[in-house]
Amino acid sequence: MMLLFSALAHAVVLTLHFTVPAFKLPSSAAYLEVVLVNSKSASKPHKADALAQANLDLGGNTEADRRAKSPLPNLDNPDATPAVAQQEQRVVELEQQARRLLLQAKSKQRMEQSTDTSRPQRDSEAAVNPNATELVQKSLDAARLEAQISRDWDNYQKLPRRKYIGARTQEYRFARYVEDWRMKVEKVGNLNYPEAARQQKLYGQLQLTVSIRADGSIENVEINRSSGHKVLDAAARRIVELAAPYAPLPADIRKDTDILSITRTWIFTSADQLASE
Repeated sequence: MMLLFSALAHAVVLTLHFTVPAFKLPSSAAYLEVVLVNSKSASKPHKADALAQANLDLGGNTEADRRAKSPLPNLDNPDATPAVAQQEQRVVELEQQARRLLLQAKSKQRMEQSTDTSRPQRDSEAAVNPNATELVQKSLDAARLEAQISRDWDNYQKLPRRKYIGARTQEYRFARYVEDWRMKVEKVGNLNYPEAARQQKLYGQLQLTVSIRADGSIENVEINRSSGHKVLDAAARRIVELAAPYAPLPADIRKDTDILSITRTWIFTSADQLASE
């Protein structure tokens, strides 16, 4: 019984058919398209032609009633991106100009190398020769300088060794000789006092330097400070010459002195006598 009921139920189910009802818009109903725009405006259009993701009031590059089929820019149209096209054209022009300049430089270099192949060698010789000449010149200058120094040194070695002595000599070996020399000059001076000085009543003092060689002879007599009277200056020079030759320089002086120069002040006194300071 149960089996019969189940079979009847399945047969009823199999005879049933389901269909989807058809949906039809009324003929008078209008529809709106939804489009994507690639820009937007701050103002809302008064009458929209289509629905979009943003407000766009009067967009595009033409006044005709046209609508872009794609929201992306048309790259095939050169007028759509004039700035980019100009920049690309400028790059192409610069590249062409650079190629021309490079070709000109290479051509000029090849011409110079072909017309003057021996120039590098001449330049190298010119660079070497002045340096070699400089070295030779410097060597000659150094040799001449060395020879000059050698001659000067030889002349210096040949020059007499001089010693200058004043009135206040402390060293004994010079003090003894100078004192003996002074005494001799005063003695000769008083014996040969200038007659013109006596007659004209000329008095005064002067300073002179007497240079004596190692053998006692006079090398030079120099008036360092005049008395103001030519008669007295000439008389002092004559007295020094009359007193020569002097005693030879002692051995302890000759060991380091060839010429001894003695500077003293001589006084022609009112007593018609010659004295020294």
